[in-house]
Amino acid sequence: MAVRAIRGATQVDADERDLILEATTELVSEVMRRNELTTDDVISVIFTLTPDLTAEFPALAARKLGFHEVPLLCASELNVPHAMPRVIRLMAHVETDKPRSAIQHVYLRGATALRLDIAQ
Repeated sequence: MAVRAIRGATQVDADERDLILEATTELVSEVMRRNELTTDDVISVIFTLTPDLTAEFPALAARKLGFHEVPLLCASELNVPHAMPRVIRLMAHVETDKPRSAIQHVYLRGATALRLDIAQ
């Protein structure tokens, strides 16, 4: 079994608690579904938010999805002047038999523009 990293991102319309939780729930659920994972496969997840998002921790959405025993970390992205606003990113470390080429990175909503080369 290999350890793989899965990237993902989504964008919200405003810095509102419910929007952050809804978008994070959608993102985490899609990462899990597309990569055929259970929470037992997840080693850890790092969430980042652009500095304009402060209304809630995205890890709360993962906890509500059952990530009770998975280490989760939230951090702020660098405040780069030309960066896309209101973006939630994740990097999940997982155990899987899939080769690196079969991992599906997930970019949703406006964040698809961040990685057009791998967004699905």
